[in-house]
Amino acid sequence: MVMGSGLRPSACPGKTVRGKSRLRRASICHYSHSYTNDLGGRDDQDDQARLAPLGRAMRATQRFTLRVNGASHEVEGEARTPLLFFLRNDLCLNSPKFGCGLGECGACTVLIDGQAARACALPVRLAAEREIVTLEGLGSVEAPHLIQQAFIDAQAAQCGYCIAGMVMTAKAFLDVQPNPSEAEVREALRHNLCRCGTHVEIVRAVMLAAEHSRQDAAAS
Repeated sequence: MVMGSGLRPSACPGKTVRGKSRLRRASICHYSHSYTNDLGGRDDQDDQARLAPLGRAMRATQRFTLRVNGASHEVEGEARTPLLFFLRNDLCLNSPKFGCGLGECGACTVLIDGQAARACALPVRLAAEREIVTLEGLGSVEAPHLIQQAFIDAQAAQCGYCIAGMVMTAKAFLDVQPNPSEAEVREALRHNLCRCGTHVEIVRAVMLAAEHSRQDAAAS
């Protein structure tokens, strides 16, 4: 059993918790202490006493079963903790990245029951007992998934920070629409951001993956 994803060094060998992730985590944990003061700028002791049980419940740790890339993992932590912290800090899966922390950039995208989901904004309680797939679960260096191979062939990566999220979003999209137009690919990826500006190559890679998929289907 993996014990809690908390404010501590990572359980993964040779890996430490990134400063931004730790700061984000600290701000989340601090929320239940501070939000009563944000209600109209008051510091009302009666309100604090009334809301204290809610704050304690939010901070209570629970055990969850995460099914990731075909394997089950027992983890322990707060129910509202983002799934991303468990994937990276406890399960040592480094492909989903912490980008914005708000579900806006797509760098943390994973598949949950086949649908693209933002792991930085999804509480772990909503991911428990569901099928989670990260980039590590698609293919390997020796045998890459056809989408991964298409990204390699199209030279779609620059710094690579956004690529895992792009690939996972493309996987969910192509599973539903195996014969897309370029306009449909652009629409599917429009909420995934690439700061390096390789969107043209990324769109080309997804179109190439769709072509390879159709060829494999025709040959089988």
